[in-house]
Formats: sequence, structure tokens, C-alpha cells
Amino acid sequence: MATLPFSASGVRSKSVSHCISNSSLLDFDHGRRNSKLFFIRTPCFNHSRRRRRRNLSVKNVANTDEASVDTFVPDSATIASSINYHSEFTTSFSPEHFQLPKAFYATAESVRDMLIINWNATNTYYEKINVKQAYYLSMEYLQGRALLNAIGNLELSGVYAEALKKLGHNLEDVAGQEPDAALGTGGLGRLASCFLDSLATLNYPAWGYGLRYKYGLFKQLITKEGQEEVAESWLEMGSPWEISRNDVSYPVKFYGKVVSGTDGSKKWVGGEDIMAVAYDVPIPGYKTKTTINLRLWSTKVSPQEFDLHAYNVGDHAKAYAAIKNAEKICYILYPGDESVEGKTLRLKQQYTLCSASLQDIIARYERRSEETVNWENFPEKVAVQMNDTHPTLCIPELIRILMDVKGLCWNEAWNITQRTVAYTNHTVLPEALEKWSLELMQDLLPRHVEIIRMIDEELLHTIVTEYGMEDLDLLQQKLKQMRILDNIELPESVAKLLIKSEENSAAHPTEEVDISGEESKAAVEEDQSEEQDAEEKNEVTFEPDPTLPKMVRMANLCVASGHAVNGVAEIHSEIVKNEVFNDFYQLWPRKFQNKTNGVTTRRWIRFCNPDLSKIITKWTGTEDWIINTEILSTLQKFADNEDLHSEWREAKRRNKIKVASFLKEKTGYVVSPDAMFDVQVKRIHEYKRQLMNILGIVYRYKKMKEMSPEEREKNFVPRVCIFGGKAFATYVQAKRIVKFITDVGVTVNHDPDIGDLLKVVFVPDYNVSVAEVLIPGSELSQHISTAGMEASGTSNMKFAMNGCLVIGTLDGANVEIREEVGEENFFLFGARAHEIAGLRKERAEGKFVPDQWFEEVKEFVRSGVFGHYNYDELMGSLEGNEGYGRADYFLVGKDFPSYIECQEMVDEAYRDQKRWTKMSILNTAGSYKFSSDRTIHEYARDIWMIEPLVLP
Repeated sequence: MATLPFSASGVRSKSVSHCISNSSLLDFDHGRRNSKLFFIRTPCFNHSRRRRRRNLSVKNVANTDEASVDTFVPDSATIASSINYHSEFTTSFSPEHFQLPKAFYATAESVRDMLIINWNATNTYYEKINVKQAYYLSMEYLQGRALLNAIGNLELSGVYAEALKKLGHNLEDVAGQEPDAALGTGGLGRLASCFLDSLATLNYPAWGYGLRYKYGLFKQLITKEGQEEVAESWLEMGSPWEISRNDVSYPVKFYGKVVSGTDGSKKWVGGEDIMAVAYDVPIPGYKTKTTINLRLWSTKVSPQEFDLHAYNVGDHAKAYAAIKNAEKICYILYPGDESVEGKTLRLKQQYTLCSASLQDIIARYERRSEETVNWENFPEKVAVQMNDTHPTLCIPELIRILMDVKGLCWNEAWNITQRTVAYTNHTVLPEALEKWSLELMQDLLPRHVEIIRMIDEELLHTIVTEYGMEDLDLLQQKLKQMRILDNIELPESVAKLLIKSEENSAAHPTEEVDISGEESKAAVEEDQSEEQDAEEKNEVTFEPDPTLPKMVRMANLCVASGHAVNGVAEIHSEIVKNEVFNDFYQLWPRKFQNKTNGVTTRRWIRFCNPDLSKIITKWTGTEDWIINTEILSTLQKFADNEDLHSEWREAKRRNKIKVASFLKEKTGYVVSPDAMFDVQVKRIHEYKRQLMNILGIVYRYKKMKEMSPEEREKNFVPRVCIFGGKAFATYVQAKRIVKFITDVGVTVNHDPDIGDLLKVVFVPDYNVSVAEVLIPGSELSQHISTAGMEASGTSNMKFAMNGCLVIGTLDGANVEIREEVGEENFFLFGARAHEIAGLRKERAEGKFVPDQWFEEVKEFVRSGVFGHYNYDELMGSLEGNEGYGRADYFLVGKDFPSYIECQEMVDEAYRDQKRWTKMSILNTAGSYKFSSDRTIHEYARDIWMIEPLVLP
């Protein structure tokens, strides 16, 4: 072991300081991968302000036969030394104190040292054997805190706890200092993060790509006015996990114009130029050396864009206008798009993600190809997965790079792109199937509009070839549903085909009939007149409607261009095939697949619920369930065991006590852990029907108030009803729902007649870390969306894994959860997906008869019992017969009686704790199917065609 020079007294010599500042001590540079070093530090640490003394040695763990990454397992003293080192030399804190914030950053940076070894080894191995990689493009990554997940995956939780104890801190307190990375908002982003964890754990070669949002979505405050938004501060102190790659940046262009060369080539010139700079975050797998990468892009411009002359003459805004214009692209996740400026910024974000990521992917492919680049082989080495429609622009961008930069022809570029990209659909909501104004896109991305027109033309020819032109009504219908360019004139090549078809029809008129007699002649004339009227009435036209906007349909572009399209739950995939994209499914049935979502058992059971994890390990006899979740199903045979019941209930109670403490800290409300904990936590949206939940609570409260104390105790199980989730800043109706929930809580929680029988708590700023507290302590979870509208859901899986029972509709993954846990262990209510369209039609025809309970609740709300806020708009959305957003589009009134009856069944089941505990165990046992590991295996096998690759 090589020891750095120290003086006899143990104080560092000047040469040591020089060595410590030398970046060669740790290999962060991909160009120098042959020497991977790890610090072993043995300090003499003193908590007083006396000067710290330490011995520092460096051990090479890569180039010796006797030592490797596998054999090096640091002990608590080594880790404490590493933390000390970072507290003095790396963190951005003053040296006088070692308080919790500083302890977190120093601890995280010591963990990052170990991750970098495996991280570099992983990428070196991928480069060396030139393996096919999957690249996951997503606008969101809802990662949550990383410290406990990282040391858990490295199997170092115990030694880190010991090391921090020696330094005077508790591991949980230190971990609690970490802010959640504000890179996502809901299930889409959490799914992406679970996928990265599974990809690393299962040793699949893959990277994630996203944007590095400075302020995320927003931090949610709950005040008397309801939800208020302030900027997230997760990067205020910097992130200890990311490494800025200042040597990895790519140009991204907006606006400008397209010029043609004499050889027919195209070039995009002029406009606005920015740079996308890479920030890398290591993603470690569980019990494996594989550590993959999440590359996030930040935006800036070169220093030359700063107008020094304007600054010196006092025009400061002009001086840094270009800088701010570039930086704001990565300020906010999903900026409000009510204005043209907001729409433009969103489109800039999406293109930045696609352009920078594809340039990086192509650069890596070229580097691995060495001397000869075979572009035809590109899809054999690269798989690009578009997580929803946000990354759709990677389709025309890949074609643009292949044609305009690499010199390929259209047919070659189009063929390569189709074999490379695949699309995951996450929604059936029309507003989420993105459409962009052609005018906006033409202005911002002129070259891409040209390419999209070419793809649209290819699609039109395919449709015409498939359906012919004999039935113009059918053809018109297919083109209207399937075109990428909506309400836009047909391309010339297709228009000529239609004209030629009409000419052929005119050249071959129908056979004339020999008519004799005035009566027959009159009858024929009448028939011809009727036919003419019918033709005029049902005239087939392929011309755009000048009263409607011209749009680009991003979902249609994805389906037409990708080689695979998948839904994210069985029922959702059927809706995708039979309704949302039925015309495409008829054309390309083999493109469409189902990939039911999943969540990682590491974060969502093992790390966030250690008490339950110990019980599962004890009763299954192995820890292998953490990766091989099928082992969870063995709990079924112990479902009636009284000893397991006792342990199970005790673990749940400990978790409920933690939740109660958390709620008091965050909201001030005191709740009883003896009550049922009833939870609905997810993005606030009308289709998710938080409004139904709170109206059900209002009904419960009203009935309680009408009873004597004895009747209340007899008829109602005590409940703590917990809500959490963010309403988008410009979604007025969703914000009204948040306000309503909090107002109900204020009234109910301060009603002395009710006491602990009913509490309503809205948890502010719901995120992954909040979920990790709430889910283990939950007993009933509400997944009550209008059937057919929730693509999958993943929180329902997390709750089921933690032994929480579900009340819900047959929607999304609820269908499969119910099948796996058993119908008797799932509380089902509500209309089915195939009934929804008919029920909405009945409503529009005025046939809906509201339930008496429902009417009572609305009147109770309007009576002012929950305060002076005017809830006419909110209640009015549930009334009338027409209009999206009114006429109870999401069928709250229709399902309300069924929901109330189902809640009574919940109360009945909860009174029998033996029955409830058995149901809880069977929910955990039946959740084995919903691991993201299983989902990733299916993506790898069926879409990406990649194999696991274990590092040597």
C-alpha cells in the first residue's frame, strides 16, 4: 500500500496538500480508466475546534491481482475517515462545525467515491465490448432522496450508520437533510426512476437522459387560500451526486431557415444557438457492480454572447438577454403553456432533450465504431425509448442528423429511425396526446417540419395503398384519424393520386338503363335527384377547414415512426388498440404490446419499510425476494398464521406511529394511530377523483353529525383521511379541489363532537420522501379514477406491496392487482370502462337521475358549513348535461352511491382485524407481479433486444 508523505508529528506536509488537490487521485476522467483509486483514510478526529490530524493512504484496486472492487469492503472507520475528508476538502460549508447539513453532503460525497469506481468500470466495459445499449428519454425522473438507496444497494447501510454514530450523528437524521431532486411530478417520473434502478440491478446496458431543472415543478405550500406555489430549492446548495461534464456539450438550434445545396442537400442555418451541457448522476444496482448513468442536460450560451458594450453603456437587460434566454429553458418543469411564450418554452425544452441526447448517442456510437461507421448497423447497437410523447422530436431529429450531417439519403435515414425508436403511451386523455401548432413549430424548428411532412407523406401513401380509393368516405375517415399533420393540405403526390382516381371514374361511367314510359322516367329522375342531394350532403372533401387550427399530432408521429408501441397495463393496452389508436392497430397489429408498469422493491419495501422487510425475510426464509419477487407469493400459505398476524400488525402500528408524528410535524394535526389510515396521494386531477373522496368524507361527516355519540361509535370506524398531491399551477379546478379538502379538514378536525372518529389531513408538497413515510403506514389506499382514464398507476402497486388494501375502480393496474391479490381482498365499485361512453351519452341526453345522497352532500357543501369560500363553480362542475368540465364528465355522481356502499364494506372488514390482517398479507403476497424488474425484462426482451451484461 502506497502511503502519502506525512511529517513525524502526523501533520500533513505540503506535498500531501499538493497530492490531495490533484484530480488524478480519483479517476473522474473517462480517458484514464486503467487506474481506479479509492481513499483509505484513518484520521485522528476531534469534535472540538482543534486542528484535525489524519493519515491518508491510497490503494489501487484495479490493477492488482490480489485486490479488486469485489474484495474491497470498507469498514466503519474507513468510511468515517472518508466522510471527514470530504467535510474538510469537498463540501461548501465553513470548517468550524460538523452539523447535519454538512454531514449529509460529506457523507453523500464519500458514497459517490465508491459509486464512481463501479460507474467507470461499467462504462469502460460497455465501451470495450461495444454492447447494444438502451437509451431511455424522459422529461421526468422523480428520484427522491438518493443516500439511503445508494448505500442500501451497495450493502453498506450498517457500516455507514456506525461511521456516522462515531462522528456524532444518526444516519436517518443525516439522510433527512437531503432534498428530493425536483426532476419530476408524478407517476411518469417515478416510473422512469424505478426503471433505472431495475436496469442497473439486472445488469442491462442502458442510460437515462433528461433535463436538469433548476427549480423543478414547484414547492407546494398550503395556506388559507389553498395551494400556493414557490420555486423549488433543491439545487440551492448543489447536488453531491451529480458531476458536471464540461467537456460534454452539444449545440442546439432554434429558429433560422433551411437552405438547399446544389446537390439537393439541406442545411439549417441562422437562428438562435445555445449549448446543452451534461451533468451525470450515477445509478447503482442492488448487489451488483453495475452502475449506470442518468445524463441530465443544462443549457447555456458561450461567453461571447454576453454583450459587453451594452452592459458598459447601461443596457444591462440587453447585455445578458441571450444568457437568460438559454438558461430559462431548464428553469422549470412543465412551464405554464397558456401563452405563446409558454408553449414556445415547452417546445424548446422537448427539443433540447431530444437533440442533445441524440447527438450524444450518435457520438458514442461513432466512437465505438472506431474507423468505419456503418449506419445501417445503428439499430443493432442503439435502442431509443420515448417515455410518453414529450421526446417525440427525437424522430425528426435523428433523421435530420443522419441526412443533413451524416449524408444519408431519405430512405436510409427513415429505415434506421423506424428500427431504432419505440414509444410508451401513458394516457388516453386527449389533452395529454400532445398536439403542437404547425405555425409555432414551423417558426421554431423549420427543418423538422419539413421532415415531419415527409413522414406524413409516407404514412398517407401507406394508408392509400392499404385502403384504396374505391371508398372515398372510408379513405377520408382514415386520413382524418391517422394523419400526423391535422387539418393541413394533402401533399402533391397524394393529391395527384386522388385526381387520377376521379378521372378514371369519369372515364368509366355507370351502365345506362333502357327506360320506357313517362312514369319510369320520372322515377329515375327522382332517384337521381335524391342521389345528388345525398352526395351534396355527404360530399367527400380532403381540403383543410380554414376555421380550424393546423396542428402536428405528436402521438400519431410516434406510432407511425416507432417499431413498437406499448401501453402500461392490460386494460390500458386494450384501450390503446381498440380506441385511441385503433386505425393504426388495424394497419400494424404487431407493433402494439402491453408492458404493465412496475415499481422497485428495493426502495418501496426494503428501504422504506424495514420492519415489514424483516418479517417477509423471516417467513419466506430468504432475502432473495428483494430481486426475485415471485418469492413473495409464498406468504399466501402463512396467511392464517396467528404469529405472522401478530408480527404483521405490530409492524404496521410502528409505521402508523411514524406517520402520526410526521403529520403533526408537517401540518400540526394530531391523529390517533388506532384509527384506520385511509390515503389518497397522487397528482390532483379531476379524472383521479379526489373530489369523490372528499365528498364521501363530507357524507360521512354529515351522517355523524346527525347521530348521537353512541350511534357514531357503533356505526363508524375511526379514520384518518390523508390527501397529498400537487395541482398544476394553471389548473383552476384542481386547485379548487385542494382548497375544498383543506377547508373540510379545518372544520372536521376542530369539531369536538367528532374527535378522533374522523380526521382530514392534506400533506403539503407531496413527493417521494413523503410517500416513503406514508405508504408503509397506510391501511386503505384510494385509486378511484373514472374507469378507462388511468393508464396504469404505480402508487397502487406500492401500497399493495406494503400490505395496504385498495378501494378502486376497474381501471389501470387495479384490474391486474385485483386478479393477483384476489377479488375478495380488493374493494371494487363503480362503472366499468366499456360503459363510460354510453353513460356520458345518457347524461348529454338528460337521462341521468342524481342519487339522493349525492344531492344532499352538494347542498350541505353549499350551506357554508366549511367556510365562506364560494364552491358554486366546483359543485356546478357536477351538474348540467353538456360540456367538458361540466355535466360531471368524470361521473362522480354516477359512481357516488356505489362508492359509499363500498366504504361501508371497508368499515365492516376493518372491524374484524383478523380478516383485515389476512387481506393485508395476501395483498403483499399478490403484488409479486408488479416489480419493475419484471417490466424491464419484458422491455429488454420484446422491444430493445438487449441482454444482461455482468461485469467481470
